[in-house]
Amino acid sequence: MIMFGPSGNSEQFYEEGHKHTYEAMAWIKGMGLNAYEYSFGRGVRIGEQTANIVRQEAGKNAIAMSVHAPYFINLATEDEQKRQKNLQYFLDSARAAKWLGADRVIFHPGSCAKLERSAAFHMAKNTFSWILKQLDEAGHGDLTYCPETMGKINQLGDLQEIIQLVRLDDRVIPTIDFGHLHARGRGAINSPEDFEAILKALIDGIGYERTKNMHVHFSTIEYTAMGERQHRTFADEGFGPYFEQLAPMLLKYELEPRIICETKGTMAKDALAMKRMYEKAKREKER
Repeated sequence: MIMFGPSGNSEQFYEEGHKHTYEAMAWIKGMGLNAYEYSFGRGVRIGEQTANIVRQEAGKNAIAMSVHAPYFINLATEDEQKRQKNLQYFLDSARAAKWLGADRVIFHPGSCAKLERSAAFHMAKNTFSWILKQLDEAGHGDLTYCPETMGKINQLGDLQEIIQLVRLDDRVIPTIDFGHLHARGRGAINSPEDFEAILKALIDGIGYERTKNMHVHFSTIEYTAMGERQHRTFADEGFGPYFEQLAPMLLKYELEPRIICETKGTMAKDALAMKRMYEKAKREKER
């Protein structure tokens, strides 16, 4: 089943007088949404008791939960101290994911820094393989790990790199951030066919089932010559990519991703807009 929801809490959520994330579960269900991503971008800072309340509310409201691991992760390292820090970010995220009732852990692969790209990516693959083994030993092998396509040129995480990371292990599925791919391609996604080319590359690279169930981040985005500058909202004119071009391709290939909206401050409203675009495309296809 295809799912739509926000990453974090919208400005509207707080403007309406809500204060706690556990309240967001009923709030987004009331909007017609059924997914939520809890971001630990700046570090995993949630206690088990608070997380349990969120999990209970998510369960009551049939909200599919995912978590985003800290942005500090950089798999492109052979430095043992940094490798251990990376591992701890994953372990902390996995533990919190289980407290929250989340089944997916989203993460950024890292950056090349001063390394040559192929060498950096080779390190990233080795580090990720090692981390997966450590997660297994710690009892977190039942979670799904989702490397994300990234928006800046010097970051690891173009489409083919994410495909290669996903192929390391059967439990790994991609997080395809179409805004990031649009930005790192300097405005590369401008038609349904552009989206289709990405979907075909995924099916060819990782198979149909993992593509069908992939994790998706979507927002319009502002970019420079170096790639991503900042996320924008659907109300900001002139910024792509456009979900109405992706929706018919999802239907054409019968894909059922979990789609998380990351627009700036209006993520729940824009997630609902995407759901409506998808439903419109479905009606048109059935005519």
